Amino acid sequence: MKILIIADEEDPYLWSRTRENHPKVDLILSCGDLESAYLQYLVTIYNCPLLYVHGNHDAHYAERPPEGCICIEDMVYDFQGLRILGLGGSFRYRQGEHMYTEQEMQKKYCRAWRSIKKHRGFDILLTHAPAYGMGDMDNLSHRGFQIFEKLIRKYHPRYHVYGHVHRSYDSHFIRVRGYDGGTTAINAFGKYYLEI
Repeated sequence: MKILIIADEEDPYLWSRTRENHPKVDLILSCGDLESAYLQYLVTIYNCPLLYVHGNHDAHYAERPPEGCICIEDMVYDFQGLRILGLGGSFRYRQGEHMYTEQEMQKKYCRAWRSIKKHRGFDILLTHAPAYGMGDMDNLSHRGFQIFEKLIRKYHPRYHVYGHVHRSYDSHFIRVRGYDGGTTAINAFGKYYLEI
């Protein structure tokens, strides 16, 4: 299975290609902060499901949601046996939608708990923000969530896919890193192809 993961910044290469020139993918995962029109274009060009969570700049989705795409906030979505848990949003650094304190993100996890139990865990944790101490930054606006780290240690998903921390923010940007316990963390900034 080939998965296109995207976040934060539209990739000019993806915009400029025709359907015939795109590599075949089976699924697209969006970690947020992308325009609805971009997601709609990708789901049309690739002709496969596109699952997304909200980024902290996605308040416009309330009025113009990305048509043809599936929001998986606070739930596990099963795609051909691949279980994907979606928990969008960033750490709250000002007032606005899709920003949460640590306690509020804990509540989002509690809302998803029945879905996690029903699916007996999850294979991919799809978030906008990183886990605390794993690809996040020291400033409040790019701090990761401790609950994500706890979920990874408890459920041992194969992947944690996130965005929010752009390549230009850190001269030591690391795209792929490993957690103790076997989970691979991937920063989806721009685009990244994942083969499972």
